[in-house]
Amino acid sequence: MKAQEKGSEQPKSPYREYAESIIIAIVLALIIRAFVVQAFKIPSGSMEDTLLIGDHILVNRFAYGIQIPFTEFKLHFFGLLGIPARQDIVVFPFPRDPSRDFIKRVVGLPGERVEVHNHEVYVNGEPLKEPYVKLEEQGPPRASPYRNWGPSVVPPGKLFVMGDNRDNSADSRDWGFLDIEKVKGRAFIIYWSWDGSAPKLVWLGGIPLPNPKAILLDGIRWGRIGKLLQ
Repeated sequence: MKAQEKGSEQPKSPYREYAESIIIAIVLALIIRAFVVQAFKIPSGSMEDTLLIGDHILVNRFAYGIQIPFTEFKLHFFGLLGIPARQDIVVFPFPRDPSRDFIKRVVGLPGERVEVHNHEVYVNGEPLKEPYVKLEEQGPPRASPYRNWGPSVVPPGKLFVMGDNRDNSADSRDWGFLDIEKVKGRAFIIYWSWDGSAPKLVWLGGIPLPNPKAILLDGIRWGRIGKLLQ
């Protein structure tokens, strides 16, 4: 009977095998997105020149713990995964609109005294070395509302974050400290970069047509692809 039962099993059809493969691939992709890495696109210039509009980045969601699905809680594995370090570039829901994701750089850690004086950041009274900072302000000292801030001590469980483009960034100077538990992960690489402002069309006989040369040479930022973020 057992031999007959084995022989009576119907082989899977190619369509069923294909459907099962698709389902498995989708499930694996969702798991990777939820727990390991997630892709983000940079929509603004608040992190220039580190990140440009049109950069596509990968974020390590495993860096500071694993998010429990459908909750705001994380598993930290008994402290093996630490909190964000100073100068980490982190992604998090915008505190004033959680439906939007923001990306900023960690400047102040819990318990530290942070102050911004004439655009220079001081942590516990010492100036912070920030070679990545971009300043755009032109005009008198009071032209930028972010030129001076603090001093203030970062509360427990919070972070002080800022954009690298200091005169064009809504960050902790504006909306306050960031809850560490809200951090989704650490940005670590640019995997694609597209300059949307570059001309992509050529006019032939009054008809706009794609210009392959412009797309390949001006649209795609080849030098940024694969760049590790620091």
